[in-house]
Amino acid sequence: MSEEKNIAEQAEITPVQRIKSDWKSLLERVSYRGIVNNIPFLAFAALVCIVYISNSQRAVAVQREMNKNEKELKELRWKYMDIKSKLMNAGMETEVIRNATAIGLKPLMLPAYKIEIDTATAKQQQ
Repeated sequence: MSEEKNIAEQAEITPVQRIKSDWKSLLERVSYRGIVNNIPFLAFAALVCIVYISNSQRAVAVQREMNKNEKELKELRWKYMDIKSKLMNAGMETEVIRNATAIGLKPLMLPAYKIEIDTATAKQQQ
């Protein structure tokens, strides 16, 4: 019969009483006993928060380092292209003549020629 009374009482609960009972159940969950019973979950949640924060800080640091390296790479690429163009110009005949006159050399007025010795006549003369 007591079960029938409980069922009848629960059926007669008004919305206001239901809200009050919900608050009471919420306070019981948040109470000391509720916290003590949920320590493993709270420790896990704290660990996840710590990992999340450290991961985001590491990602920011890696992104900054990548931006710095990318900037340095651009500068080195420009230096490479500049030096390459200077070397291409340094090999030109006019640049060689200009640099040679600085140390006292003059360009040839006659074309270069090759001296060949006929080996057969050279042996006969010896």
